[in-house]
Amino acid sequence: MCVESDGCEIEGCSSSDEVRTLSGSMSPGLKSSPDLHPCKPGQKFRAALLRCRSPAAAAGILSFGNVLNYMDRYTVAGVVQDIQRHYEQTDSGVGLLQTVFICSFMVAAPIFGYLGDRFNRKVILSCGIFFWSIVTLSSSFISKEYYWLFVLSRGLVGIGESSYSSISPTIIGDLFTNNSRTMMLSVFYLAIPLGSGLGYILGSSAKVAAGDWHWALRVSPVLGITAGTLILVFVPEPKRGSADQMVRIKTRTSWCCDMKALAKNRSYVFSSLASAAVSFATGAFGMWIPLYLVRAQVVQKTAEACTKEVCSSTDSLIFGAITCVTGLLGVVIGAATTRLCRQRTERADPLVCAVSMLGSAIFICLIFVVAKKSIVGAYVCIFIGETLLFLNWAITADILMFVVIPTRRATAVAFQSFTSHLLGDAGSPYLIGLISDALQQSYAKSALWRFLSLGYALMLCPFIIVLGGMFFLATALFFLDDREKAEKHCPVMPTMVPALQDSERAFSQQKVPVS
Repeated sequence: MCVESDGCEIEGCSSSDEVRTLSGSMSPGLKSSPDLHPCKPGQKFRAALLRCRSPAAAAGILSFGNVLNYMDRYTVAGVVQDIQRHYEQTDSGVGLLQTVFICSFMVAAPIFGYLGDRFNRKVILSCGIFFWSIVTLSSSFISKEYYWLFVLSRGLVGIGESSYSSISPTIIGDLFTNNSRTMMLSVFYLAIPLGSGLGYILGSSAKVAAGDWHWALRVSPVLGITAGTLILVFVPEPKRGSADQMVRIKTRTSWCCDMKALAKNRSYVFSSLASAAVSFATGAFGMWIPLYLVRAQVVQKTAEACTKEVCSSTDSLIFGAITCVTGLLGVVIGAATTRLCRQRTERADPLVCAVSMLGSAIFICLIFVVAKKSIVGAYVCIFIGETLLFLNWAITADILMFVVIPTRRATAVAFQSFTSHLLGDAGSPYLIGLISDALQQSYAKSALWRFLSLGYALMLCPFIIVLGGMFFLATALFFLDDREKAEKHCPVMPTMVPALQDSERAFSQQKVPVS
């Protein structure tokens, strides 16, 4: 039996000897009494709402929101051929869409990181989702004479999405710890490839179903508003550092002090540079690989260049499906491999990332070797290369949680996002398009040279990936020292450690306000 603070009885208790108030606090059980009266409907709803606000449910909702975040981002890439024809743009002009999006994303990320370490995080998340959903929906009505306005709208969407990417991992970090946190972050970061793949699929499918590519931008906003509402209602606002085995955290420092500490954190710096290498490759691939494969089929004479209002979306659909599957495999294999390797070495996290990056570079190089002769062979190389590349996403986030103290994590995530985008996918789509345009100048009317020029430009990616693998190896050198420093900064009270071993139990004992 559960009893509310006003003395009414609540049905559906999990135990007969526990009492939970609306504040979330626990007290000794009460026996049934004739003085108790049935709860009113509103009280039952509030009690049921409190029971639903579990760490697992919160992580699930946040992961769903992350899927939508990346789905909206890559919906444009799924219809890039149609956008290019509709607005009559060159390769570099279309690449500018992703570059403007990422630039606004990375500029806004540190601002939201600062806010996320100091104010209510779930409110910021919800407002960000509502904002980018409305802007995306509005951008679908921009006419072909105002391409600059369409580009500007992508920049505004980037601002809204940066709030989510900067803050949501820190909430999960405060709800779980150790292997539980690794697993939940793996699920959360699975949303990156899953959402990216669904973006291609959604964009292509909506375009074909409606006969108009604009409808590709009118589905994800509805889902985004739904996700924002779920976050406001069901996601709690845990105390920063509540899930860690730490109960005494030093007084919050200034933003400047936080930035100086992060700059001196060598594991954080090198893993951020490695993340930039991953972002460079994924940003360029996500924008250009479907178009590259279309041009490959034109060269092989198995397809014709698009001259219709609605271009074929087969390659976008296949690439999207591959991205979903490889994302699932990569994140699962990465989490399992890291857990297994931790039994042999405490440096397992950065070492697994380094090996996967170096292996990925080999198969990504092979894409451009086999694409001219075999599309199937190119897809096989994409499958293996993406799987290895996606191994490190959740692990990189876990590295950050280990080496950065709880009160700096939102700032750390935001600044890592800023640097990875600044040095990575902020410029890579536009840079690849620019190189491709420059190579095409002498042979603009040659289908073969349009294919080769884009392939030569994309060959820059595997070299950047190898560089990222080197940065992860550098991270492994300093990982243990930086983790130890983070642990010393937040000393543990010995008498409290046994009570905090299970993160879910620690969360259930804290007060969680009802919105």
